[in-house]
Amino acid sequence: MRSRLTPDDLRGAAAALAAQALGLPELARARTVAAYVSVGAEPGTGALLDALCARGVRVLLPALLPDGDLDWGAYTGAAGGEGSLARVRHGGRMELLEPAGERLGRDAVTEADVVLLPGLAVDGRGLRLGRGGGSYDRVLARLERAGARPALVALLYAGEVVDRVPAEPHDRPVDAVVTPEGVRRFRTP
Repeated sequence: MRSRLTPDDLRGAAAALAAQALGLPELARARTVAAYVSVGAEPGTGALLDALCARGVRVLLPALLPDGDLDWGAYTGAAGGEGSLARVRHGGRMELLEPAGERLGRDAVTEADVVLLPGLAVDGRGLRLGRGGGSYDRVLARLERAGARPALVALLYAGEVVDRVPAEPHDRPVDAVVTPEGVRRFRTP
């Protein structure tokens, strides 16, 4: 489905996604949000990230490490200038936009009040299907080990909320999924 989206579709969906997400009470109360910069035809996060920064929220963005785990850095927003993000190619894999500044360590995510998660689908149980690299599985395990309980929110398109995804014993459900069309909750805030 994502491959059929036009640039206009992507822009419109990103604006609608930001509007839906910014209405979440979890984001309204958040002081720190761990997020990500969307790639390709993923639901766009740029407008949402900048709106969070404009609210005074501390936004943490991931930097992919060679072992597939994630380090974190602060995002200062579009007003922070082009130096806020750097294009990083990871081997023959993908090119990502990552925070250009100081790395805060793998455990920085444990300070987040909300963690925005990418994915391919979420099912009726709130279980998220990722891209298969395990980076966010490591993040969720780290949060659990630290006793951190941020709100977990997946950002998807409406057609990606499905009946069932494959699950493993370590999978942790998200609290909500936000699409350009609305919010579906799996737990109350």
